Amino acid sequence: MDRRNFLKAVALTGAAVTTIKDADAMSVLTQSFQTTNAAAKYDMVAVLGGEPEAMFRKAIAELGGMKNFISKGDRVCVKPNIGWDKTPELAANTNPKLVTEIIKQCFDAGAREVTVFDHTCDDWRKCYANSGIEAAAKAAGAKVVPAHQESYYKSVSLPKGRSLKEAKIHQAIVDSDKWINVPILKNHGGAQLTISMKNYMGIVWDRGFFHANDLQQCIADVCTYAKRPVLNVVDAYRLMKTSGPRGKSDADVVLSKGLFISQDIVAVDTAAANFFNQAREMPLDKVGHLAKGEQLGVGTMNLDKLNIRRVRI
Repeated sequence: MDRRNFLKAVALTGAAVTTIKDADAMSVLTQSFQTTNAAAKYDMVAVLGGEPEAMFRKAIAELGGMKNFISKGDRVCVKPNIGWDKTPELAANTNPKLVTEIIKQCFDAGAREVTVFDHTCDDWRKCYANSGIEAAAKAAGAKVVPAHQESYYKSVSLPKGRSLKEAKIHQAIVDSDKWINVPILKNHGGAQLTISMKNYMGIVWDRGFFHANDLQQCIADVCTYAKRPVLNVVDAYRLMKTSGPRGKSDADVVLSKGLFISQDIVAVDTAAANFFNQAREMPLDKVGHLAKGEQLGVGTMNLDKLNIRRVRI
């Protein structure tokens, strides 16, 4: 199966996943998701068909475990999308079950502290509470911090940026030893899609500049920040196909049950964008920050170059 279209064996319709029923097609699907080389080092793992926490457990195990990314004593920042005053069923924010599992695994790997935050669009207190992420993060032992004041941010230089040469980034990222980027895959009115690269807009203070100075280029520029995420974990358990980024109702949502994980932010977003295309057509050239990120050396859109592990639960 062509890696660029490795999830085309799954058709997403309405508010649920419909799997191909033809015996031959199912055979191809099974082979595609189960074939493995145990000795291989994977550049990306894609998991389909499970609950958020189960898919992450499978994905991180395929990458050798969280200890490959988090060391004993690390101060870790986990950055989900918590931008909207919406419940998990409406797919505006990262699934809290996924956030919980990532935090737990960070601590199991030896992290001394885990911090969670987002620069929200709606009132931050309501976003943190109604997304379910604040409670989930605290229950897992993480510290949840606000991001609604400029004093929480530190200026950093972006020498490789083209439109954006500097930005104020939240101190939870700047002061961390490692950080993990945990976006949700969804439609976005301005950027077309919001995934891992777009999730960077939740770590900066001065994002008004992005909208006034070539949004797609600024998204790529901020991803050149020297402290890259050790992992990009794309939550595609529920997928907002229309009315993003806030959404209007459950009619905008597809229960797609997917998860993508990679250190290559451009590659993981390209794979997730291909997945989104099974719910709604979204040509990759419209998601301009992907190609711009590749041009800046942030990652690759050429999935054929990568060793991708595909798993179906």
